[in-house]
Amino acid sequence: MTQAAIEIDQLCKTYAGGKRALDGVSFDVPRGTIFGLLGPNGAGKSTLINILAGLVNKTGGRASIWGFDIDQHPRNAKASIGIVNQEIVFDPFFTPKETLEIQAGLYGIAKRDFDAIALLRAVHLEDKAEAYSRTLSGGMKRRLMVAKAMVHSPPIIVLDEPTAGVDVELRQQLWAYVKSLNARGVTVVLTTHYLEEAEELCDRIAIINHGQLIANKPTRELVGMAQEKVVEVTVDRDVVTPPENGCFQKIDVKAGRTLVITYRKDQANAGEVLGAVQGAGLGIVDVSTREADLEDVFLNLTRSTG
Repeated sequence: MTQAAIEIDQLCKTYAGGKRALDGVSFDVPRGTIFGLLGPNGAGKSTLINILAGLVNKTGGRASIWGFDIDQHPRNAKASIGIVNQEIVFDPFFTPKETLEIQAGLYGIAKRDFDAIALLRAVHLEDKAEAYSRTLSGGMKRRLMVAKAMVHSPPIIVLDEPTAGVDVELRQQLWAYVKSLNARGVTVVLTTHYLEEAEELCDRIAIINHGQLIANKPTRELVGMAQEKVVEVTVDRDVVTPPENGCFQKIDVKAGRTLVITYRKDQANAGEVLGAVQGAGLGIVDVSTREADLEDVFLNLTRSTG
C-alpha cells in the first residue's frame, strides 16, 4: 500500500461549456500530516475535494485515497475519507445524536458499536445531543458536520473552510480537536482563507491558482521564500525628505520620525539598512522588524500566476 494518504496525479476537470477547473494537478498528501490546500476563490480547490468525495467526475488523471484508486475501488476510497464541505447541510428535524446514528447506519456500523454521545462530546456538543439541529448556532452546526465526517473513523479527514463564520473561541475549540485527531494519527487536509491558521497548523502546504499547482512545500520552506522584509526605524528628528539608498526597495515616513523601510533579504541585511540610515546623518532611537509570513508568499505567487 502506498505511503501517501492521498495521491493526485495529473488530475483534470473541464466542465460543460469549456471551463477548465483543474489542469493537470499532481501532489501527494503524506500520511499523518496536517496538509494545507490553499488558493484564491475559484482556483479549483473545491472541485478537487468534490472529486475525492465522489461528487464530481474527473475528466483526466487519477487519484487514490489511502491506497485505493477512486475509480477502481470507490467504496474503499470513500470509506477512507471524511469530508466537511463549506456548505452546512443537515436535516433540521433530526437531533445531533440522531444525525450521527443515521450516518453510522449508512456506513453499516451497528448501533451497539457506535457511541454518538462520545463523538458529540469530542466536538463540544454533548449538551445539544437531543436538541433539534435547526436550533444550533452556525458554529455548532459546523462542528456537527465535523462529527458527521468522523462517524466511520476514517484515516483521512478533509476540512473545506471549516472556520468560515465561526467566532474566535469556537475556532480555537475546533482546531484543538483537529490537533487531537492528528495526534492520534488522522491525516488532515485543510483549506482555509485564514493564512495565519495554515501557517500555524500545517506541516506542508500546496497552493493552487487557475486550476494549476503553483507551490507544494513544507510550510517553513514556503514561508522562507518571502524575500521582502520590513524594518521600522525611529530616528532622533523629524524627517521631511526620506534618505535614499540602493539597499532600500521602498521607504516611507510615518508620524514624522519613523522610517518604514522595505528591503530584500537576498540583496541586503538589517545591518546595511541601519548603516544607511545613520550614514544619512540620522540618529537611531528605536528599531522594530516584521518578518515575512505565508500571506506575503501567497500573494506573490498568486499575483505572478494571475
